[in-house]
Amino acid sequence: MGQLDMYLQQFIDYLNIEKNASDYTLQFYEKDVQLLIQFLHEEGIPMFDRVDEQVVRIFLTTLYKRKLSRKSVSRTLSCLRSFYFFLERNKLVTRNPFAHLPLPKQDTHLPTFFYEEELEQLFRVADLSTPLGQRDQAILEIIYATGMRVSECQQLSLDQIDFQYDLVRVLGKGRKERYIPFGQYAKDALATYINEGREHLLKNAKKDVEATAVFLNSRGEQITTRGIYYVLEQLIQATSLTVKMHPHKLRHTFATHLLNEGADLRSVQELLGHENLSSTQIYTHVTKERLRNVYMNSHPRARRMNK
Repeated sequence: MGQLDMYLQQFIDYLNIEKNASDYTLQFYEKDVQLLIQFLHEEGIPMFDRVDEQVVRIFLTTLYKRKLSRKSVSRTLSCLRSFYFFLERNKLVTRNPFAHLPLPKQDTHLPTFFYEEELEQLFRVADLSTPLGQRDQAILEIIYATGMRVSECQQLSLDQIDFQYDLVRVLGKGRKERYIPFGQYAKDALATYINEGREHLLKNAKKDVEATAVFLNSRGEQITTRGIYYVLEQLIQATSLTVKMHPHKLRHTFATHLLNEGADLRSVQELLGHENLSSTQIYTHVTKERLRNVYMNSHPRARRMNK
């Protein structure tokens, strides 16, 4: 193992052991540092300490030539800045050439969400007479009820659900725990699935040991994140809706509906598991835009009438 790969492995070990970073985070950090290592090999630069601001600018040019989005470039540069902070702190380099590099401005896109009438269609399409239909309904209800990420739903285990107090203990980014309440619809859907549908799916499992994962596939194994995406896409296709389903749309809907009904921003931040309030504030723009549209379409003197 060369020096570049060795330093990368030390960084990944640090993120995993000391920072409790998720597998998803580790994957992207490793991928971004590998981009730099590949570039250094091509440029004949053998050590991280040989990288200066001029080398960084050339590297940045190669990123844009790959036609990466501003968001991807910003994430890569942010990762490499953290990587060099690690190297600098451990005296493996003498300076951080990414420290003062401005990150590219990102395009701002308001999160999309479902309207309540659209959700009503979604909640009616699952076949509740089948184990998979009960599972699909439970997935839909619990994600909308709690706003958890799809990855958090996929990793959910039986001991994380408290039916007595109607709470779910969610393991979020950095393995940080948070407790989220859920309502009667989600409770009923979960109870039906766990007591009926899940028991049927477990019979298909090849392993003798009882699985602890809440959501299973048709083979009685823990469902994958991609499997949940597929479930949600199939539910959308079973409706007359023309909207698209993406991984976070139910999460966006959860936050938007809470704010529309008067929930305060700090509470929504805590429920979503956002570390910074700025990550939650984007939903206030959604609610403001909705209020503006309601006003413009409803107030008699909001706009000049065509004669």
